[in-house]
Amino acid sequence: MKVNGSAHKYGDNVDTDVIIPARYLNTQDHKELASHCMEDIDKDFVNSVNDGDIMVAGYNFGCGSSREHAPIAIKASGISCVIAKTFARIFYRNAINIGLAILECPDAAENIKAGDKIEVDFETGVITNVTRGEEYKAMPFPEFINNIINKGGLLNSIK
Repeated sequence: MKVNGSAHKYGDNVDTDVIIPARYLNTQDHKELASHCMEDIDKDFVNSVNDGDIMVAGYNFGCGSSREHAPIAIKASGISCVIAKTFARIFYRNAINIGLAILECPDAAENIKAGDKIEVDFETGVITNVTRGEEYKAMPFPEFINNIINKGGLLNSIK
């Protein structure tokens, strides 16, 4: 599976309270969560994100609480993949559980700039920065994780 879109770039230690502020955790509605995604650090995110876009960040993305609301808000906003230098482990697992593709790739996270056009091939792990003519290599998903992502989450993959 391949995805492509524009990059939305963030720094290190983006925590779950920034991804979806706690004041909005009184809903399970995915569209409502998406409407507040990243608003405390990027007020324009919800207006600029398009289906298929890619979020790029530094170290320790998704640190903080273990809430699944954070990857749900990202996925529901239209983001097809998050690329980071590293992920907080609980966020990593929650993202896979809900079917949000995430890749650790320090070179890509370092060199991709906001607005760059990016293509990601999940089967090979190749991340292509179309804007800059650069390629980066992440570890591709094992087949079972590809299956979870392709079916939209863990619960969908066991039906």
